[in-house]
Amino acid sequence: MKVILLQDVKSLGKKGEIVDVSDGYARNFVLPKKLGMEATEKNKNDLKLQKAHEEKLAAQKLEEAKQLASRLEGIKITVTMRAGEGGRVFGSVSSKEIAEAAKKQHDLELDKKKIQIDEPIKAFGMHEVPIKLHPQVTGRLYVLVKEQ
Repeated sequence: MKVILLQDVKSLGKKGEIVDVSDGYARNFVLPKKLGMEATEKNKNDLKLQKAHEEKLAAQKLEEAKQLASRLEGIKITVTMRAGEGGRVFGSVSSKEIAEAAKKQHDLELDKKKIQIDEPIKAFGMHEVPIKLHPQVTGRLYVLVKEQ
């Protein structure tokens, strides 16, 4: 019996695949647990339409990420920090602080988890910070750390 998988099944395949299983396995395991449905012509057509819709949504999200990345290009964010001994930053600038500053200064909603800081910013001056907007799109934001 041919079955369209609705979820990933460990020894069978991934979601959306059409697999051939024995009738008993399909009747007693796959269908009752709603892991798959019978691969009729109607169900195959529904699967094609669903995949097309998912691809359209993925393309739309990619385009939105590209637009946001181009919008981020010229933006500079200013963060003020206290100075410690020798004119060094007291503490460090975190991704949370950068996200809050972007919200206040430029009304940008940035997820702090997407801000990729390799090492904490512990020096005054201009720093380039990459932001992972989409698996294929990385934007750049400039952060100016000033003394308070």
